[in-house]
Amino acid sequence: MTSDFFDLLASCHLRFVGTPLGGPHATAHWLYEDAPFGVLAHDAADDPRFTYANLTAQRCFGYDWAEFIGLPSRLSAEPDRQEDRQHLLDAVHRGGFATGYRGQRIAKSGRRFWIEDVTMWNLVDGNRLVGQAASFQHWRDA
Repeated sequence: MTSDFFDLLASCHLRFVGTPLGGPHATAHWLYEDAPFGVLAHDAADDPRFTYANLTAQRCFGYDWAEFIGLPSRLSAEPDRQEDRQHLLDAVHRGGFATGYRGQRIAKSGRRFWIEDVTMWNLVDGNRLVGQAASFQHWRDA
């Protein structure tokens, strides 16, 4: 991850959520390598594609970086979970962020798991929406 992208993630988290992403001393390297929570981001396309996944998220979903980046983010949830996922995306789009979400997701292997304590926020560069990011504090098999 470039420091510019980390700056976007962190500044938008502070702007919308009101707290520093990972604490006041977090760095791009720490967020990717060592953060004890998952972080994902997707672009602002009509069918958004992942643009970032830290190692914790990669392990949870079972994809490596090359597989994750460019993957349509809708594939993180099964078809019968898309409506729930879309409600979250829409709420974040309208309000800038949402917290406390819990949703079922699917790993590359087909394993189903819950992401819990999710915070999702808009990624805005200048005045332009460039995507959305999410962090999840807890996960467990469904």
